[in-house]
Amino acid sequence: MRFKPENSIAIVTGASSGIGKCLCELLVARGATVVATARRQHRLDDLVQSTLKSTLGPGSIIPVVGDLTDPMVRRKVIDVACQVDGGRIDLLINNAGIGAIGPFADASAERLRQIMEVNFFAPLELTRSCLPFLRKGRSPVICNIGSVLGHRAVPNKSEYCASKFAMHGFSDSLRAELVTDNIQVTLVSPSTTRSEFFDSLVDTEAGQSSKSFGSWPPEKVARTTLAAIQARRSEVILSLGGKALVYADRIAPPIMNAILGVR
Repeated sequence: MRFKPENSIAIVTGASSGIGKCLCELLVARGATVVATARRQHRLDDLVQSTLKSTLGPGSIIPVVGDLTDPMVRRKVIDVACQVDGGRIDLLINNAGIGAIGPFADASAERLRQIMEVNFFAPLELTRSCLPFLRKGRSPVICNIGSVLGHRAVPNKSEYCASKFAMHGFSDSLRAELVTDNIQVTLVSPSTTRSEFFDSLVDTEAGQSSKSFGSWPPEKVARTTLAAIQARRSEVILSLGGKALVYADRIAPPIMNAILGVR
């Protein structure tokens, strides 16, 4: 059965900008109640105002400010969602993330831990806590926003790639575990959305660069993501460049190693 946004209850993380913001706007326009969470109060305030002005649909948006690496914030997000309609959650979109650019040898252990906490451990624990309420949902979906770099790694983004490979593996395993619960796990793998990625860099020196493949604007990523959620698809890889990277690596890994190698 397809997922229907109308009258659904959704949680969207990383909601204040980029893909997350666009997904919130689309869901509200289609009649969903969206619990939108992010760290920046002013960005969430802007999201609420822009959504009210730009959408005429019957949906609504509830902002929750906080850092999802904090268990108390995760609990608050779930509590707010469960108050909407009898403790059910229909959709969880794990979108929040950060990145870094630069050689692994020059990076700190703290940078690796920070990226893994935000990109992997926090969404996993949020997912774990949401499962009892997703089981009550209507055609429920967990949508994890991964990356093509969770299929093929590139130089100078080692920690980010590691976090996205981890999310890829988690999504595949959890999908199989939840078959009998009728909870679909959808993994969406976009190429780097340039403005969003560079806005969320940590511990990165000026002038660092890394390869990017076929990036899309966040609005297009959000539309394609929502279509995948509605169809309850298992996985989608976005953009021609992203697909080329993934499939070329599967066919000829040594050639891709040579192309991507740092000289």
